Amino acid sequence: MDSGFLTRASAGILRASSFERFLLEMWETVNHRLAPRVPFLGTGRARTLLFLVAWILLAPLTVRAQAHFDGAKAYEYAREFAAIGPRWPTGPGHAKAEQFLRSHFAHDSCEEDTFTADTPIGAVPMRNFIVRFKGSRNGIIVLGTHYETNYPLRNINFVGANDGASTTGLLMAIADRLREQTAHRKLLDGYSVWLVFFDGEEAIQTWSDSDSTYGSRHLAARWGRDGTLSRIKAFLLADMIGDKNLDIQRETNSTPWLIELVAQAAKKFGDERYFFQTEMAVSDDHLAFVQRGVPSIDVIDLDYGPDNSYHHTAQDTMDKISAHSLTIDGDVFLETIRLIDQR
Repeated sequence: MDSGFLTRASAGILRASSFERFLLEMWETVNHRLAPRVPFLGTGRARTLLFLVAWILLAPLTVRAQAHFDGAKAYEYAREFAAIGPRWPTGPGHAKAEQFLRSHFAHDSCEEDTFTADTPIGAVPMRNFIVRFKGSRNGIIVLGTHYETNYPLRNINFVGANDGASTTGLLMAIADRLREQTAHRKLLDGYSVWLVFFDGEEAIQTWSDSDSTYGSRHLAARWGRDGTLSRIKAFLLADMIGDKNLDIQRETNSTPWLIELVAQAAKKFGDERYFFQTEMAVSDDHLAFVQRGVPSIDVIDLDYGPDNSYHHTAQDTMDKISAHSLTIDGDVFLETIRLIDQR
């Protein structure tokens, strides 16, 4: 047998983005390079034998290849969500978005946090969704995103594929993983994880401290009053990170030790190049928690399209985001949760 076969095949597994891709690469190696060297078995029998040997020797590596987050599922959830169309507050698409989340999490511990926001167009009903997965330790890790689209862009068919839908899909796929983990043991092995889908992140008229982040400001204040904030070990916000050309900035309002943990998680998967190559301060849903002393991070990519030209335009469509980016995001978020559990 070719002495370099296992090395090359192992590398092929690690390069493979899916188990199916690994099988194809393995078959090509066996078919074109190895089978002709054992003619006494017959071509078909040689291929079968060599494939089985490779399978037995390399099966442990395929488990590692399969362990990645399912970015394809996150992408599909995002596609379904973006297909609702514009989801601006008070619009018909917003009610459909609410029903989408309500139906999807109907069998989970899901709270609908309703409130009325005082906005430049008057009182606007809004609704956060909070999905809880209970852990074995006393404390909470919160993952958040916003799900609505921009009210001022309501007349241009702005569907927010990246800006709202991609991270909604991401958290839905993370919920799938958490649901699997609690299917038998009933508890996560660590802190409870709460997924929050915020309403009203976008400005109703013009971005300001008072005209933006309505859902997160409401929930942070409410949790401050009822004591929940003191139980939160970390708040992780996902925003606009489905971008095919992923370039997540180091957000300077974020808690330094959380930035370091996210960087450590990215390094584990060899994804450092997608994180923290540049830095900037961003006003976003995490600030209401930062201001109340909750360790928080905004994982955001504000470099969307050439010169940020897709941001808040009708060009923010599903062809601009990718399952690959969502796989990276999911891997890093889940690893960051594990690292927080270890602190």
